[in-house]
Amino acid sequence: MILYPAIDIADGRAVRLVQGDFDAETVYADSPLQAARAWADAGARHLHMVDLDGARLGSPQNLDHLERVVAELGVPVQYGGGLRCVGAVADAIAAGATRAILGTAAFADGDFLDEVLARFGERIVVSIDTRGGLVSTAGWTQTTQLPAAAAIEQMQDRGVSRFVFTNVDKDGLLGGPDLDEVRELGAVVRGRFMYSGGIGRREDLAALAGLRQPNLSGVIVGKALYERRFTVAEGIAALSPPG
Repeated sequence: MILYPAIDIADGRAVRLVQGDFDAETVYADSPLQAARAWADAGARHLHMVDLDGARLGSPQNLDHLERVVAELGVPVQYGGGLRCVGAVADAIAAGATRAILGTAAFADGDFLDEVLARFGERIVVSIDTRGGLVSTAGWTQTTQLPAAAAIEQMQDRGVSRFVFTNVDKDGLLGGPDLDEVRELGAVVRGRFMYSGGIGRREDLAALAGLRQPNLSGVIVGKALYERRFTVAEGIAALSPPG
């Protein structure tokens, strides 16, 4: 499994939220490039970047930061936040994103989803973010009545094969993942998925790896890395147990 250090961008800085609350923001680096360089220097082989400004406003606001990170560091970056039209997705990929992560628009506009899947294929990832087990959209500010499993099935029926799952209720609290939830997701996802939410210790990563869930391809970690609960190297090792 791949460890993805998270870089969430708000007002040009690398921040983390608690449970998706924009009023519960902690700034960890003065620039996304500074944060990205720290993770790359520590051994990160991939990065996960979210444009929080774009998620709130509905269109990408930080593609210049994405472009700078890719140009200067050469580390693969998956990017999401405000990608709600074909042009925005194309712009993100042109700026260097290896994968484009869709949220709100994937659920709201089937024609848009079909078009970007036809054009970009497996470079499209759909984000399944939940509060209380129900899908949350619009930068985690609106909660639908759609359960996660139903959302995944709906997306797979349209051709989506890659997902990011975030348990917003656990995000930023460092309390550990819900392993039963991950097992349930693994039973539904026919392609590949990444998990995010609540990772606080390297033992949490080892527990996820211990599930031996073949379609769990990676884990996204933010606050635990910024607060030095474990290093990038320790995280990679925990996700890659011997044998």
